[in-house]
Amino acid sequence: MTAIDPDTLDAEARRARRFTRINKADAWFQVLGLSWVTPILKAIAGDNPRAQVSEIWRLLGVPVLAIGIFLIAWGTLAPKVQTSLGAIPGPAQVWEQVGNLHADAIREGEKEAAFYERQEARNAEHIANGDMDKVRDRPYTGKPTYYDQIWTSIKTVFFGFLIASVVAIPLGIMAGLSPTANAALNPMIQIFKPVSPLAWLPIVTMVVSAVYATNDGMFSKSFLVSAITVTLCSLWPTLINTALGVASIDKDLVSVSKVLKMNTYTKITKLVLPSALPLIFTGLRLSLGVGWMVLIAAEMLAQNPGLGKFVWDEFQNGSSQSLAKIMVAVLTIGIIGFMLDRVMYALQSMFTFSEKR
Repeated sequence: MTAIDPDTLDAEARRARRFTRINKADAWFQVLGLSWVTPILKAIAGDNPRAQVSEIWRLLGVPVLAIGIFLIAWGTLAPKVQTSLGAIPGPAQVWEQVGNLHADAIREGEKEAAFYERQEARNAEHIANGDMDKVRDRPYTGKPTYYDQIWTSIKTVFFGFLIASVVAIPLGIMAGLSPTANAALNPMIQIFKPVSPLAWLPIVTMVVSAVYATNDGMFSKSFLVSAITVTLCSLWPTLINTALGVASIDKDLVSVSKVLKMNTYTKITKLVLPSALPLIFTGLRLSLGVGWMVLIAAEMLAQNPGLGKFVWDEFQNGSSQSLAKIMVAVLTIGIIGFMLDRVMYALQSMFTFSEKR
């Protein structure tokens, strides 16, 4: 019998451990949209480089090529379309406005810092002179930067999304557990699910104006109008998927819960939620996507100082740079929407069972 070299065995063991780590990391690469990293790591580790190069081309090369073709077509065709504001801006003009918006944000930040420095100097002088009644702390009232508007939109959509989730998940559990509750909720779902945010907005605006009469509360009225509109339009996917997930629980598990005489709370927390969690997260991902789309229209009309208002203001502005800035906003909206979906997918991967993990 031929003796096996211990060094060879050790090398094979290290190689096997390396591939095990790569396969475990692959689940997270997919969550982050970086699945093309796995074949690169496998090729470096020596796992059939020819096959891995083919996989890298499919996962990375083809998308990059498609984006390149899109940019070339955009840059070629855009100047041929003339509007009242001039030709449609191409990629170069849009990228130029990205730089301009960033520069504007830096200048506005410098103005804000200078404002607070002057205010602190004045207050220090008043305190030194004993004029405490002249000390004032005023907030900076300059225009919001593009980054401020992005942050406002993200806060608004998450606020509306959280309200929708708090409402939809319990109602979905009720509908999934009780045929009577399902029969009661189903007509409401079918009637209100297709309603456009543009139809909800006037109603929400009037209700908020009547109920939230204060002008110095924690939230501005425009923020609440936008967030509640997001809630009304985004809760349905979560409600429907939660009800479907709860109703699809294995009947044997339901029988076991009856044999063990579980109370309602234990049944929901120990049996219903773990079994229905994958579909609940699917509903949450859909709801967040719907909420992000609805938000832009809501901000346009409610004048909440987010991305929707930015697009509307640029449309109303009508300058030669407005179209390019609107396209920057469109790309920003798309990228943030993708990132929000990745966040929800990451949470789903953490809290639900997956065969790849």
